[in-house]
Amino acid sequence: MRFMVIRRAGGGSETAGFPSPQLVGAVPAGRWLHPSARGFRLHCRGGTWSIEEGPFPEDELVAGFALIDVPSREAALDWARAWPRADGEGDVELEVRLAGCPGECAGFDTGAVPHLTPWVVLLKSDAAAEADFAPPPAVIDRMNAHNAAAVQAGVALAGEGLRATAQGARVRFRKGAARPAVIDGPFTEIKELIAGYWLIQTATRQQAIDWVQAYPFPCLPDLTVELR
Repeated sequence: MRFMVIRRAGGGSETAGFPSPQLVGAVPAGRWLHPSARGFRLHCRGGTWSIEEGPFPEDELVAGFALIDVPSREAALDWARAWPRADGEGDVELEVRLAGCPGECAGFDTGAVPHLTPWVVLLKSDAAAEADFAPPPAVIDRMNAHNAAAVQAGVALAGEGLRATAQGARVRFRKGAARPAVIDGPFTEIKELIAGYWLIQTATRQQAIDWVQAYPFPCLPDLTVELR
């Protein structure tokens, strides 16, 4: 089973010094994001796009994540429980999410090292995603074809969908606590959640915007995407 373990923002993650070299070394599978002040959001409402510049509220943000392959949900929680206690001076929250698209859009990871500017594209969740809505097969076919073409063009390096938070949990570390607390999903604050991600590389910010706006998202014409 594949899970995404999301390191939620906080504990200094919105500062330039995050992540520390020690954290990077302790979590070799981690992908780390720059502070949201360097990012932006693309909103599509009724088919019309707009741009919102960062920074954004900390409780809505992802600071980094790791994709892990483990035998079970409990094994994923054990992996999260072993998170370095020095991170965030002991006050850190992780979100453990089952990976995979409800409609079986194929996840991918080329393993390629970016040679242009890398962008993590975070699809913000909505009510349909939290209901594990499966898009029609024709939509899934368009997404798979678009992903394959973007990989062939050297733009898309990785991507994966996420199942609803009802199948997930949060692992909450607090300074002085003997062990982290585990809170089972679902979680109700949609603005805090993501439904999937892509890792792309482009020569310019505008090229990243163009790629997102051309993507056949199943939730169009209304969605929000965060680029970091």
